[in-house]
Amino acid sequence: MHNPPAASAPLCLLFDCDGTLVDSEILLAEVLGEVLPEFGLPFSARQYMEEFRGIRFYTIVQMLEERFGVLVEDQFPILEAQMRARMEARMRAELEPIAGIPEALAALSAYPKAVVSNGPEHKIRCALESTRLTPHFGEQIFSAYTLNVWKPDPALYLQAASAMGYAPEQCIVIDDAAVGIEAGLAAGMHVIHINHFPAEETTPEGAIGIQHAHELPDVISRLDTPVTS
Repeated sequence: MHNPPAASAPLCLLFDCDGTLVDSEILLAEVLGEVLPEFGLPFSARQYMEEFRGIRFYTIVQMLEERFGVLVEDQFPILEAQMRARMEARMRAELEPIAGIPEALAALSAYPKAVVSNGPEHKIRCALESTRLTPHFGEQIFSAYTLNVWKPDPALYLQAASAMGYAPEQCIVIDDAAVGIEAGLAAGMHVIHINHFPAEETTPEGAIGIQHAHELPDVISRLDTPVTS
């Protein structure tokens, strides 16, 4: 990792959404476990959590088609529409922020910040509204569907940083999924991995691993402290 920039150049915080800000992963896993089999693609909620977490929905379907056969022509838009509708209903009724995130965001209020997600913009806004996190980010939302680039491609984080007016070395990526950690490291940014499954997952070299959101303010404060000789 590179040395932190001087305190006079404040760091920009780039947050993933699902699994990082909001506890939506299990809801999505359950929705996919319901919808995909209805279209002839065997799938379980556990399978999503173990193998597909954070991956673009279209890519998940493509991988399942390679294993079980392709969808009937023109079925994908119907499948996606049903998945999105069920997911939004679950989010509006049940979604909660990740434990400790509201308090961490309040403590980090002085930092510029944005949401950078592989999800569609409508889903990101729904998640933030449902958990009352919108005031922390305003309109600083960067969706892979809008920018047409998906993690683990580092271009998603790089485009967000550029739009926010920061160089990669001035940015901290906060993400929980392997694809996001890979993207942040490849972008040349500081990376904090919120590792919800430390018994099953390891934090890649170059990233900082934490287990709880309440650790964020302290870790970010240390990254924002200039290195002295």
